[in-house]
Amino acid sequence: MSEVKKTQAQAAAKGKAPGELPGKVASGKATDKLLTNRELNRALLARQMLLTRVKLPVLEAIEKLFGMQAQSQNAPYYGLWSRVEGFRHEELSGLLKDKQVVRMALMRSTLHLVSSPDALQLRPLLQPVMDRGLKGAFGKQLIGIDQEALAAAGREFVEKKPMTFQEMGMRLCEHSPGLTPEAAAAVVRNRVPLVQIPPRGIWGESGQAVHTSIEAWLGQSLSLSPEPEWLIRRYLEAFGPATVKDIQVWSGLTRMSEVIKSLRPELVTFQNEQGEELFDLPDAPRPDADTPSEPRFLGEFDNMLLSYADRSRVMDEACRKRVFTVNGIIRATFLVDGYVSGTWKLTSGRHGTELHIEPFCKLTEQERDALSEEGTRMLQFAVSKEAASIIIFH
Repeated sequence: MSEVKKTQAQAAAKGKAPGELPGKVASGKATDKLLTNRELNRALLARQMLLTRVKLPVLEAIEKLFGMQAQSQNAPYYGLWSRVEGFRHEELSGLLKDKQVVRMALMRSTLHLVSSPDALQLRPLLQPVMDRGLKGAFGKQLIGIDQEALAAAGREFVEKKPMTFQEMGMRLCEHSPGLTPEAAAAVVRNRVPLVQIPPRGIWGESGQAVHTSIEAWLGQSLSLSPEPEWLIRRYLEAFGPATVKDIQVWSGLTRMSEVIKSLRPELVTFQNEQGEELFDLPDAPRPDADTPSEPRFLGEFDNMLLSYADRSRVMDEACRKRVFTVNGIIRATFLVDGYVSGTWKLTSGRHGTELHIEPFCKLTEQERDALSEEGTRMLQFAVSKEAASIIIFH
């Protein structure tokens, strides 16, 4: 018997139907409702807009996602195309140029794409993550260094003229002999809220990652009273139900159980298959486990793969080892029936742009056909309807 069916059978023995919907639950109510991995999968897909494409303004979709990984320039474009009906490249490019969304280091001290209002709230909340990352990477080199003065000098440089980290590091080393450019730039990166400015992040354009402060870029100040409770609510809207450990892995923050304690009266709780307590918002979507899910292509570093301590709701350990590389790259993946089922990449070949699809398991003919149809649509988005392209299964 499969784990899902076994768990459903156990639930049925307790008087609960296998596909029973949690439905609306009163705030602060602890339930003994067991949510299977498949039910958690459907909840995730619904909140990530991957069950069906949504008809939303792109800015609203970005805010619903509450942080799109942006280490790869084009990944957010593929992520939005898979989620928003009729999404066009220029919609995101326009938001970046108009300063309505920004690219900056946030959760786990990694590069994310978020709305500008969210960035102003998130960045001060995540300062402990940035401090810890700086200490872990350059702590020994920074002994005896006045980091506050170094950060202030770096802020002054980039607000006068946006710079790459290399340019900034070299300039700072002129005033701090003995410090490497990498360490000097890291102090500014982690202590000053820097944003990458266009053309970085614009579809079809190239350019080095050039930075300035978010205050100079937006003409606004960071929030003076950011609330960790707000962060948890927004996380649950995008990724719940989740454990405290999931929230901590996603954000990089610690001691989240203390914040959850204050929020508990307005949350509902469930159990996962491992017996861990899950927290959620009462009215958040929790679809039936049998809800159908069409194939979807995800870009590199997609946020839904990096937002849990336990990733079994979206992929098993064997898949994870093939997606997460030893050098820190998270490969572009595709979903079949809501689960990571392989990787994909685009290359230039003799016949034009080639979409290479590498399944992790044997696909049924129906699954292969559906994946090919979605792949054809993605090629039209990535290249154009007129350009030559081909799909290659490996």
